[in-house]
Amino acid sequence: MVSSSEYGSHIWELLLRVDHQHENVPKEFPVAVTGDLHVGGLMLKLVEQIKIAQDWSDYAFWWEQKNCWLLKTHWTLDKCGVQADAKLFFTTQHKMLRLRLPNMKTVRLKVSFSSMVFKAVSDICKTLNIRRSEELSLLKQSEGTLKKKKKKDKNSKEPATEDILNLCNSPVSSGLPANTGLYSKTMTPVYDPVSGSPASSTITWFSDSSLTEQNCSILALSHPNCSPETLAEMYQPRTLADKAKLNSGWLDSSRSLMEQGILEDDQLLLRFKYYTFFDLNPKYDAVRINQIYEQARWAILLEEIDCTEEEMLIFAALQAYHVSKLSLSSEAQDFTCESEVDEVEAALSNLEVTLEGGNKSNILEDITDIPKLADYLKLVRPKKLSLKAVKAYWFVFRDTSISYFKTKESAQGEPVEKLNLKGCEVVPDVNVAAKKFGIKLLIPVADGMNEVYLRCDNEDQYARWMAACVLASKGRTMADSSYQPEVQKILSFLQMKNRTVCSQTASEPENVDMKPECFVSPRYTKKFKAKQLTTRILEAHQNVSQMSLVEAKLRFIQAWQSLPEFGLSYYIVRFKGSKKDDVLGVSYNRLIRIDMATGDPITTWRFSNMKQWNVNWEIRQVAIEFDQNVSIAFTCLSADCKIIHEYIGGYIFLSTRSKDHNETLDEELFHKLTGGQE
Repeated sequence: MVSSSEYGSHIWELLLRVDHQHENVPKEFPVAVTGDLHVGGLMLKLVEQIKIAQDWSDYAFWWEQKNCWLLKTHWTLDKCGVQADAKLFFTTQHKMLRLRLPNMKTVRLKVSFSSMVFKAVSDICKTLNIRRSEELSLLKQSEGTLKKKKKKDKNSKEPATEDILNLCNSPVSSGLPANTGLYSKTMTPVYDPVSGSPASSTITWFSDSSLTEQNCSILALSHPNCSPETLAEMYQPRTLADKAKLNSGWLDSSRSLMEQGILEDDQLLLRFKYYTFFDLNPKYDAVRINQIYEQARWAILLEEIDCTEEEMLIFAALQAYHVSKLSLSSEAQDFTCESEVDEVEAALSNLEVTLEGGNKSNILEDITDIPKLADYLKLVRPKKLSLKAVKAYWFVFRDTSISYFKTKESAQGEPVEKLNLKGCEVVPDVNVAAKKFGIKLLIPVADGMNEVYLRCDNEDQYARWMAACVLASKGRTMADSSYQPEVQKILSFLQMKNRTVCSQTASEPENVDMKPECFVSPRYTKKFKAKQLTTRILEAHQNVSQMSLVEAKLRFIQAWQSLPEFGLSYYIVRFKGSKKDDVLGVSYNRLIRIDMATGDPITTWRFSNMKQWNVNWEIRQVAIEFDQNVSIAFTCLSADCKIIHEYIGGYIFLSTRSKDHNETLDEELFHKLTGGQE
């Protein structure tokens, strides 16, 4: 005989809901279970009871009350904590998702709703042929950024379905891991097996990818700009608080889409979250380079990042008369051109941005002889009542410090002042047309930031001193191998700004087709008439007219990286002990406390000086400890504190990347640095 304790008393009924499309089959099934039944056994019992012949391999249990997946099929129901009142939903792990890319094109593909977002983004990027997926993430648009659009779109129709690129047949969409196919982990050039010629840049990484050459063209080439009316309808941040809204919707990389309330066929934004574009290579990165270029272009058009009038004209010239026209020409369609690749290879070393590292050189630097700069510069110190004192001094730049003396002859004695630039903010103050070459230094002091302005006489002097200041702010000297490339990068940017007036530009027939308001932000369309803008854009174009398509995009990215606000993500925070809200800017190498009313930086803290950081999850407070017994703590008001925590950990994770390693990511390290312990 079997005792009642061994039979009957431990059996209970679990009501399971099934996600299927068969009309004649019920959606709910009662299943008799015991606590020691494992999840895999429950799946088997359910499928046998459903009696539908189909592939159930992509199905798993979603526990609605606990908001989690039951993916460990070897765990028992008791171990999972499942009881009779549990609502389990048997559904597919891969579901359709609409992604709006940086170029504003929407793709529709199946994505894993059960994997962590970090892994899901990796699979998405493999489908789209975008390397370095760790630089991207998924962003949910906040309600604040949608209000204007909804108001404008009340009487407009929904976008046409043909605007959506459907990639539902991709390897990721099938619920299988993406086949690496022709994905080159060793960075060996990929060749077409039929013609023997190099395969189109990143078009055929995956032999079974649904990303055909036509689809890749949509992602890798720029297309005609939107109309000024469409641009006016899009969300444009006016204040730092508005800019903070843009960054409030980043998804948690350590949780799945389903756990974060994302539903099937929802729309998310795929964006470059971390502004450290590592190892850009035209041979493999046609899609990646174009999407970075597009993200930069829209950030400038929508005024998400500030730039001067001169800089706006350069951006307009690069995108209007260069990228747009070359992208439409038949010659530009062939992005297998080896000569084009060779033209920009030399420039790539100037375009890489890493956390605290530079480009490595095989040439051994003479570490016993650190270079120095010495010259007469003008020192500008802001005075009260808006008056400025301008005076020439003899400046000497050595190591990471600037000393200045009354005259060159007195340089052997004590300086008037010595400025340590390590950890300072370096802001260009340049107007090439007006021959103004200034460097604004915001040097950290005990009670905030000390402002110092240096004024140079010409472009060459400015480039050398500016490059030295930029390196010194990162704790590096002019002996660093990245100094000369930095000088050349600055000179190149100044050359693009230099207006070259050409008498023939006014009579060019192409002027008729040009809509300048499509290439500059609304602020400048209000300031200038269309003919004025056209003329000035054509003048600026003279300096970039000889560039190839890829080089023009890379120059655009380089110019974007040169802007003072590049790479800053803003959040509204309340610092511990403070009675007012501040803005926190998070960059690839530092945190900046910014006055919310004036926009002026108050204090800068560099990641290189950070000893540790942690989060008090109960009160949602981030605490960070730096060298020299400096500690800060703040709560985030415009977003969840987990987002800032992940930003800090993510940038530190990205700083560990090296060209010497293969492209396999240490996913465990990423989650260790960014996951937190909630």
